Amino acid sequence: MDFLKPETVLDLANIRDALVRMEDTIIFNFLERSQYFSSPSVYELGKFEIPNFQGSFLDWTLMNLERVHSQVRRYESPDEVPFFPDEILPPLLPSINYPKILASFSDEININDLIKENYIEHIVPLISTGSGEQPENLGSCTVCDIDNLQALSRRIHFGKFVAEAKFQNEREKYTKLIQEKDIAGIEEAITNSAVEERILLRLIEKGKAYGVDPTLKFSQNAQSKVSPEYLAKIYKDWVIPLTKKVEVDYLLRRLEEE
Repeated sequence: MDFLKPETVLDLANIRDALVRMEDTIIFNFLERSQYFSSPSVYELGKFEIPNFQGSFLDWTLMNLERVHSQVRRYESPDEVPFFPDEILPPLLPSINYPKILASFSDEININDLIKENYIEHIVPLISTGSGEQPENLGSCTVCDIDNLQALSRRIHFGKFVAEAKFQNEREKYTKLIQEKDIAGIEEAITNSAVEERILLRLIEKGKAYGVDPTLKFSQNAQSKVSPEYLAKIYKDWVIPLTKKVEVDYLLRRLEEE
């Protein structure tokens, strides 16, 4: 898809292809994170003394990285959502005049705090090689966490494009649901159980293929770095529900644009 060509972005087939590619990024990022222990100290508020900052080491590192990335236009792209929107800086490169694709309020749909909370609380224990601290790897662990959070955020907030495409394809149906504030009806309309099941099965197969040394996969001792079943669980319990939340939040406000 090309964000300079809205018709390519709102094509559901293109969106599905993009989401499949994002799976690969997320899986490989999880595999990198699986080298390290859970390292809870990097998520603990005030654990490390950082001048003029009261948050966690992860927050401080992510905030500063977003400041740099904002200066190279990362957050001008319609598919990027910052964790610290109030801290980003103007780009040093000339701005790109992206055509309007999403509703004007779309930047206000930001659930990154919820994504980070679920990542730390639920996902990290599933993809870490063990619990506890590794003081020598705290920096590396934090860098991997940031890669994971940014990839998850992009994937989950892509729900805005899914929602817009579905609204455009069935405008009358969604308009009625939105006017009636029928959240259950909207959730039912955006849900395709067969597609979700295929996603989970594909994740398990990818986990088996990507997470094992190919020279050992036929050996009795072959072990995946991240359980393929955990990959499916992460999507089923958090990634898909959070994506649906983004879709519902977006659609509930969609008529403001009309």
